[in-house]
Amino acid sequence: MKKLRILIADDHGLVRRGARAVLHSRHGWRVVGEAANGREAVDMAIELKPDVAVVDIGMPELDGVEVTRQIRKAVPDTKVLVLTMHESDHMVRRALEVGACGYLLKSDLTECLTKAVKAIADGKRFVTPKVSEIVLDGFLKTRSEHLRGERRGHANDTSRDRDYPLLAEGKSNKEVAAQLGITVRTVETHRAKIMLKLGFHSLAELITMRFATN
Repeated sequence: MKKLRILIADDHGLVRRGARAVLHSRHGWRVVGEAANGREAVDMAIELKPDVAVVDIGMPELDGVEVTRQIRKAVPDTKVLVLTMHESDHMVRRALEVGACGYLLKSDLTECLTKAVKAIADGKRFVTPKVSEIVLDGFLKTRSEHLRGERRGHANDTSRDRDYPLLAEGKSNKEVAAQLGITVRTVETHRAKIMLKLGFHSLAELITMRFATN
């Protein structure tokens, strides 16, 4: 089993102890440091250079989003997993945009923490089905609001804006192109841009996880 050096950053001692106990259950994994605030988390990451940093969002000194940004800049080989109670599409997007490789709710800590750490240590992204549903629901809500604005007279919006809900529904590139009267290549380009904004490698991955919760 791959050996991993892990940093835990959370201002609640109980959460740190719980995370440490779960992580130490894996042979070869070692928690090399524990930080109680954001500034301490960044300093310890720079000093210890862990393979993975498990970071809470709501910490004093610096919040988890800023901690993630600074760690990814100063120690690019350290992968960051956000562990939080925030069930917010906006927060998920912020964390992924600054370089987090995963987003895990504290309610899923016992069941999913080792899976999440292993996934991001292997160079993958990790979100639970619940988080993927939060992201997708927020995404569809945003696009729906944009489309309602278009119907009220936003004539300057392009056909590209109408691609998003169709792609999120899981329609193929060919189906979307036929429905909107655009080329398949154009749809492929828009799909890639969507995934870049969401921070995922493929929309299929997100759709699969979303419907796995139904």
